[in-house]
Amino acid sequence: MSEVGSDWRFLDGIAMAWFDARSLTEGAALAGRILEVSPDISVDLRPTGVRVRLSTSGDAEAVSAAAGELGLAANPAGLQQVSVVFASANPSALSRFWQGVLDYAPAEGGALADPLWRDPGLRIRQSTELRPLRNRIHVDVVRPARAVQQANLGEASGPFGVRHSDPDGNEVDLVPGAELDEETETADWQAVFSAMACYRVTSPAQQHALATAASALADGTGFPLLVDLRPGLVILDSGKDQWEDDAHGLGLNFTDLAADLQTAARELGASADPGLPRFTQLFLDAADVGAVRAFWAAALGYTPDTRVGVSDIYDPRRLNPVMVFQELDASETDRRRQRNRIHFELAVPADLAQQRIAEAVSAGGRVRGESEDRWRVADPEGNEIVIVSGV
Repeated sequence: MSEVGSDWRFLDGIAMAWFDARSLTEGAALAGRILEVSPDISVDLRPTGVRVRLSTSGDAEAVSAAAGELGLAANPAGLQQVSVVFASANPSALSRFWQGVLDYAPAEGGALADPLWRDPGLRIRQSTELRPLRNRIHVDVVRPARAVQQANLGEASGPFGVRHSDPDGNEVDLVPGAELDEETETADWQAVFSAMACYRVTSPAQQHALATAASALADGTGFPLLVDLRPGLVILDSGKDQWEDDAHGLGLNFTDLAADLQTAARELGASADPGLPRFTQLFLDAADVGAVRAFWAAALGYTPDTRVGVSDIYDPRRLNPVMVFQELDASETDRRRQRNRIHFELAVPADLAQQRIAEAVSAGGRVRGESEDRWRVADPEGNEIVIVSGV
């Protein structure tokens, strides 16, 4: 850690920091300074702060100095990274399937990674253990309708006609998105459970100008917009369901804000890329939804959605995937006893790992294995998470 300073932590091999901020506009000011350091740094603007992930740790000192000059303090408690892990006897076949589903890129050690650094990474581990029954965990992916068609996964099944299975039987609901609205004023926007628009930019100055304009528009309405900056790209995202009128309690029609954001982007010369929006969430079947949901909220440090009839839990900083729960028939005892072929990994800073494990155990979890920097914890029904200590 002495190489990058106390503001930073290494999670999944990536140097990252979270700087508290009081508004998107305040965060956008830091983003502008970061882009002067390097246009290759990944920056996530949120109403409460900024997450920064470095392509090279050599930029850490300059970013910390910029944050300090703006009066923004680092808060490592805001850092964590969720990944999805598959156990398989045939990793290469699974890799091909999921690469088509998600449009991910190959990464180190046979893993798959989101090229946009937004959705969770996938790891596929060799295993000979037979687990023939359906998992209690699956993944939901929402992409633009054309992208779903081009994935060419064959005929879908399931109650909504969107379910596909990989060669091992692991399931994904690949859902086609749609235009946010029929009006041309929001033509750049896709509804993919979130409302999302992705804009290509040609310079860091243009990127900063769009981030600043979007932040000011969102702050002006009080809307908690997600603004993510990647090399040559600005992603504007409502967050899951937040574009719906009853989700945020602001008395705001989100399509009006989306239209204003689109106008700002086009006036700055940014070009929408309608094929990029993607939303991924994690789905878990449980016989006792309340108990299992409480465990995962504690283990992940997530916040329960309070809307009636909604089982979601979500990262309070909207940086990691939403998790959703649905009821499993308690009579499916064999399926409940079988270990899933999918589990989750949570990387947290080393100084927070023991606290997170204790919170998971206090919420009904059981530690089933541990090594120097990894703890395998099961929820009350045996679904597993591996908590990994970062640096």
